[in-house]
Amino acid sequence: MTTFRLGAAVADAFPDTLIAVVIATGLRGREAWPATAAVQEDLEQRLAAGTWAPADESDPRIEAWHSAYRSFGTNPRRIRPSVDALGRRLAKKGSLPRINPAVDSYNAVSVRHGLPAGAFDLDRVTGDVEIRYADGGETFTPLGEPDTAENPKAGEIIYTDTTDVLTRHWNHRDAHRTRVTEDSTHVAFVLETLHATRDGHLLKTAAGELRDLLTEHSTHSAVRHLSPAHPQVTL
Repeated sequence: MTTFRLGAAVADAFPDTLIAVVIATGLRGREAWPATAAVQEDLEQRLAAGTWAPADESDPRIEAWHSAYRSFGTNPRRIRPSVDALGRRLAKKGSLPRINPAVDSYNAVSVRHGLPAGAFDLDRVTGDVEIRYADGGETFTPLGEPDTAENPKAGEIIYTDTTDVLTRHWNHRDAHRTRVTEDSTHVAFVLETLHATRDGHLLKTAAGELRDLLTEHSTHSAVRHLSPAHPQVTL
């Protein structure tokens, strides 16, 4: 079992945080996921028709993450929150990236609802996962760069397990070690908001949509929630 924990200092600094953790086991990532493909195509078609656009930095959902990044010393226009970067890419290219069905699912739900999302292959996670401020001594190997080692700045918010950092700048970029591939079968997906009072219903809707996309291609799925009031969940 893996425990996800919201660190006390982060909870104090962001008291309206709500994180949905969607767990899926028995994932079958090498089969076709037509419902995910349909969601991607619908977003792209609506964007092309001018009836929908991804949230940008003028949107309060994105602006909140920019403010959070600045609070821990990260320039959000140089190092962008994941949902901001994904939305900008979609607006520019007109299409979402196709990585693999599980990743495509959380990307589509993320950009559709303007909420950051990520995922970790739990078979590659060591020990428990904590969202906390970095002390400056941690290491991080970026997704797609297995030979690169970075050191998060002291005070930067990170996801980390007992080996090293899983995500830098809270949700900017995931680690290579715990990346989700077609062969990942036990995965924790996360969706996040800093304003549960305003956007908690949106987060819960998004988590439900993601779980629906996973259900047809897994043996079990469930949703858990992390918040300052409930800072720990065991999967």
